[in-house]
Amino acid sequence: MSKFISRRVAGLKPSGIRKFFDIAASMEDVISLGIGEPDFDSPPPVIEAGIRSLQNGQTHYTSNAGKLALRQAIAANLQRRYGVHYDPQGEIIITVGVSEALYLALTAVLNPGDEVIIPTPCFVSYQAEVILAGGVPVEIPSRMENDFQPDPDRIRAAITPRTRALFIGYPNNPTGAVVERDVMLELAQIALEHDLVIISDEIYDRLVYGFEHVCMPSLGEEIQARTILLGGFSKAYAMTGWRIGYAAAPREIIQGLVRIHQYTIMSAPTIAQDAALEALEHGEPYVQQMLAEYDRRRRLIVDGLNRLGLTCFEPRGAFYAFPNITASGMDAETFAARLLEEEHVAVVPGTAFGAGGEGFVRCSYATAYEQIEEALRRIERFMARHGG
Repeated sequence: MSKFISRRVAGLKPSGIRKFFDIAASMEDVISLGIGEPDFDSPPPVIEAGIRSLQNGQTHYTSNAGKLALRQAIAANLQRRYGVHYDPQGEIIITVGVSEALYLALTAVLNPGDEVIIPTPCFVSYQAEVILAGGVPVEIPSRMENDFQPDPDRIRAAITPRTRALFIGYPNNPTGAVVERDVMLELAQIALEHDLVIISDEIYDRLVYGFEHVCMPSLGEEIQARTILLGGFSKAYAMTGWRIGYAAAPREIIQGLVRIHQYTIMSAPTIAQDAALEALEHGEPYVQQMLAEYDRRRRLIVDGLNRLGLTCFEPRGAFYAFPNITASGMDAETFAARLLEEEHVAVVPGTAFGAGGEGFVRCSYATAYEQIEEALRRIERFMARHGG
């Protein structure tokens, strides 16, 4: 039956994250540092808001763009945090997670064969979603010695007449990098010079540790006019299962996203929208509590990996460490497979995240402190056997 599958879909690589997660799920006594999902439950007020929504009969469609009250709250939040103004009536759409927002953005702006420049390592979906939208991903590797900052010179050199968009995702999954303001300004200037659309995935914007997150559209009206800002609730509010996100952009672009959304999804889940509104209104204390615990775990895992000879860039955002594993004498895929087999610790090979990922693995510290301690003990045993 494979003859009925399109070449575009048949050519997609399986997710490197899910591959190791599925193997780990079939084993006992596995400590997973693999999946990028908070180990916290959603805050109690959020859960209660979802229950109230059901009890109050909120089991019907909303408008295609989502509940106006939620769009208004998102607009107010962006104004308060970053000084950017979006009209909730026509410049914000509520989506089924940031994943749908990503799909809508790429499908709305790309014509067949358009190129999208993507600094890597990056989230595994970016390249695949570009391909599904008919575009061509152009990967520009970043380097640990430069704190995994996107390289403006290499980005400029990669631009061709077919370049349509610049796709950036920071705070970064998998490296934990946060783009410095001067670099972000240079990326914005490149987009202006070459008339590019900017797609900025800022799902981890609330999870930063003593560094400034620069919101792309906050860099000026000209930049906001060409930027599609993607955000959501999964990471900061521990709401992955609610599947709720958003896109904010100029009205004409959002109209394009709504056209696709209305024919594919109709509207994001109603009870999840009510829960997201509660998160924005009363969830901040829980965000701060989770952020403090992530920071504690961050220091533990980075210090531990460096002590074991697995040189690790200090992550400045998100909840991932990205150690260099070349001291093991293995490539990333072999390291991850053997660590799982021998010590029952699941990590994700850096090659899952595109060009520049070889020689690294991703370790999520969105898991309990005690679990990370035990994982480090197991990795120490592993490196004692394989560290040369």
